[in-house]
Amino acid sequence: MTNPEYWYNTRTGEVEKGRQSAWTDVMGPYPTQEAARNALKTAAQRNENFDAAEEAWEDEWDDS
Repeated sequence: MTNPEYWYNTRTGEVEKGRQSAWTDVMGPYPTQEAARNALKTAAQRNENFDAAEEAWEDEWDDS
């Protein structure tokens, strides 16, 4: 038996067990309900990390 996947529905704010909605309305899959529930927080943190890395990279090239 496979483990269920969880999806965060951005339209409703609900966690879905198995993808039940259109791909345009969901983020995932996530391995747990908790991970799906934190989808927006996780995405925001990843964006911050990417922005910081990009800024550091640009600063490094500007100094060259």
